[in-house]
Amino acid sequence: MSTFSARVKSVINDNDLQIALSKATTKLSSGREASIASLENADLIRDMARRAKLNILHNLDENLLKFEHRLIDNGVNVHWAEKGTDACEVVIKIAQKRGIKKVAKSKSMVSEEIHLNEALIKAGLQVIETDLGEYIVQLADDRPSHIIAPIMHMTRHRVGEIMHRHLNVPYTDDIKELARYAREKLRSEFLSAEIGITGANFGVVETGTICIVTNEGNARMVTTLPKIHIVIMSLEKLVPTLADLDLMLKILARSATGQKLTSYTTLIHGPKVDEENVGPEEVHVILLDNGRTGIFGSEQAEILGCIRCGACLNICPVYKNIGGHAYGDVYPGPIGSVLTPGLKGLLEWKDLPYASSLCGACKDVCPVRLDIPQMLLSLRKNAIKEKIPFGLKIGMKGFGIITAYPGLYKFIRNIGSLFLRLIGRDGWIKRFPANWLIPTDLLNGWTKVRDFKVPARKSFQDMWIEREKSYE
Repeated sequence: MSTFSARVKSVINDNDLQIALSKATTKLSSGREASIASLENADLIRDMARRAKLNILHNLDENLLKFEHRLIDNGVNVHWAEKGTDACEVVIKIAQKRGIKKVAKSKSMVSEEIHLNEALIKAGLQVIETDLGEYIVQLADDRPSHIIAPIMHMTRHRVGEIMHRHLNVPYTDDIKELARYAREKLRSEFLSAEIGITGANFGVVETGTICIVTNEGNARMVTTLPKIHIVIMSLEKLVPTLADLDLMLKILARSATGQKLTSYTTLIHGPKVDEENVGPEEVHVILLDNGRTGIFGSEQAEILGCIRCGACLNICPVYKNIGGHAYGDVYPGPIGSVLTPGLKGLLEWKDLPYASSLCGACKDVCPVRLDIPQMLLSLRKNAIKEKIPFGLKIGMKGFGIITAYPGLYKFIRNIGSLFLRLIGRDGWIKRFPANWLIPTDLLNGWTKVRDFKVPARKSFQDMWIEREKSYE
């Protein structure tokens, strides 16, 4: 797998990506700001929502058991999955037991997390993504770059090219026409699929209710037309009561897309009963861990309170420049920089916590006020503890020795300052020369993308001493 640095280099100069990211994140951020401002007592609602999410995490084991019992009372089949492969296996067994070959899916980031599509296809099942963005991703053999807008990295021109190539339709970049192409293609898929698979935005402990919020009618079709509905829900998606769900719905859409409420808010209690004409005959809920209990006992446990609105991505200066694919996994942006190392291990993903300016904007816009900057700092600290690079270890030890002796520190500082001024031109260093003391690659990691400002002739310390003398 390529490094974070290599992935960033591959996308940072992609002009089409920069255009797509700028337009989309600006629109979503401005919509969020206006919509939150229109919500009466917005700060109080955010505080109450945060309290509800974090309180349920404090007793997650008890609440999960209560939720399971409510689901069973509602006629739902409950499955527990420790790992992503376990969840995939449950879906495959349900399909194979009934001789089912076609599956229709609604947008679900947790299914992306466990690589469900690949597992189902390998097992001989046909999988159709029915969300417009996910459908484009599937056609292009690509992957989502945003947790609410899967094709944020694409311009409408690119989408038109993909549909023209894979669906054999006339090229157009008109968004309405592109949506019409997808509708015509997908309509028959809804009617022929025998299993519908969705994620879940929330699970209500009080009533055993699954809540799904979407802006496309496909999710409603996926949950009602197929005979079997399978919900894959990660453990942390619980809320205590329907009143708490109401709080979440007031801030979720506003934070995500700037809407007061999404176009479709679906509450699912179980399979259809005898007097109902529509709905699945079976409902299965797979409760997925996949590393979350490991996060639960860590300094980053608060990240499990995330309600997946994507606001932190839209405001993040790093995400807005590199997009989602540079993060290397399903969850990009500030949320992914905390969640991915938690789910998959810090050693392999130690670069992600550094993909942040620590400006704090993510905390400001988070609807449940998650302290993402603090969690990123704690991950950085843990990354250093796990494996300190040899060069950094030697460098910090040397710096500690030098700073312990003010005279030595001043002497080395003056020598270094003089050297940098000598090699600089017009106050800037465009490229460091090779030398035996410090590896050139280390120094030129900076000057590859920006010039280095040479130090002033007088240090702050020297000016401070002169200032003090002037008052004597």
